[in-house]
Amino acid sequence: MIQVGSTLPEVDFGLLVDGEMTNPGTNELFSDKRVVLFAVPGAFTPTCSQAHLPGYVALADKIKAKGIDNIICLSVNDAFVMDAWGKANNAEEIIMLADGNGHFTKQIGLDMNTSNFGGLRSLRYSMLIEDGQVKKINVEDPGRFDVSDAQSMLDSL
Repeated sequence: MIQVGSTLPEVDFGLLVDGEMTNPGTNELFSDKRVVLFAVPGAFTPTCSQAHLPGYVALADKIKAKGIDNIICLSVNDAFVMDAWGKANNAEEIIMLADGNGHFTKQIGLDMNTSNFGGLRSLRYSMLIEDGQVKKINVEDPGRFDVSDAQSMLDSL
């Protein structure tokens, strides 16, 4: 599993920008930036939709006021699903990033197999990343939502 001090692996993601598919890489998203990244097991799933994403939507301005350039929500879903989920949750201040094939999630060791639920998914976590390097990481125990929420991240900044 990725640790504090590690550099993020270079992979390409899926992201809809004005309805067009783009494939930004790790460097483009994280180099020379201070970024809060949080990951969820799946878009439109209960805890993700009722608490995790809405918390970051509600606190986005306060988080960015702490010197954060971008807030990124990541899931092993496709870019169209992530875009629709962001729109459904008024997440204009959050980059809704798709790790559709799970390459990033696997490379950082935060993947899980949910079998019939959805197959390969991400563990629930949050990170503070500065210039592509992990400065803080909060990984949830399975079935928990205690340390990766927006308020915990805001309090740690």
